[in-house]
Amino acid sequence: MPNQFDFIAIEGVIGAGKTSLAKLIAESSNARLVLEEFEENPFLPQFYENRERYAFQTQLSFLASRFKQQQRMLSRDLFDGGIVSDYMFEKDRIFARLNLGEDEMNLYDNIYNIMTGISAKPDLVIYLQSNVDRLMENIEQRGRDYERHITPDYLQELSNAYNQFFYHYNKAPLMIINSSEIDFVNNPNHLSYIEEQIFIQPIRSNTHIHIIPD
Repeated sequence: MPNQFDFIAIEGVIGAGKTSLAKLIAESSNARLVLEEFEENPFLPQFYENRERYAFQTQLSFLASRFKQQQRMLSRDLFDGGIVSDYMFEKDRIFARLNLGEDEMNLYDNIYNIMTGISAKPDLVIYLQSNVDRLMENIEQRGRDYERHITPDYLQELSNAYNQFFYHYNKAPLMIINSSEIDFVNNPNHLSYIEEQIFIQPIRSNTHIHIIPD
């Protein structure tokens, strides 16, 4: 399908299906796929075991990794044919506000505010909403060892933080997809419906679209 956007970013809570949808959209639009390099964060397994102790190290590691990747994405050649990514740089602060103490957050913001001004900006953001039961089911199915400590309470905290962030988000057209009851990986009709909304239907600036296919 023809891609009218140079940069599509797909967001959502852990287990919402961001990477799966990004891969499918990139393939159908012949765009370059950019995936978050979360597995390279050496602090992530310890963070899920002890959030308070390892939150700051984990967050700074993610911030540095994401910023380096964003800088590579700003290459003009990289945008030929468009980019589809399974995250947006601004999501980093959602986790920071949830996990860091006041002093740590102040230090984090000093660094983040410099980086965010020179990061790649998406032309379309797709937010995958999902209930906690579905998120837990998806996390269990993919069976990552370091995610076994993720709790429903933490996912609910994240969901609340994401909903609050995107309720106020207006920096790019925003498409909201309720992914709790759909299966765009295994149901071609669900995927086709989503692709139609992205590539065929006009999307106006600051328009929120809720997609719940039959």
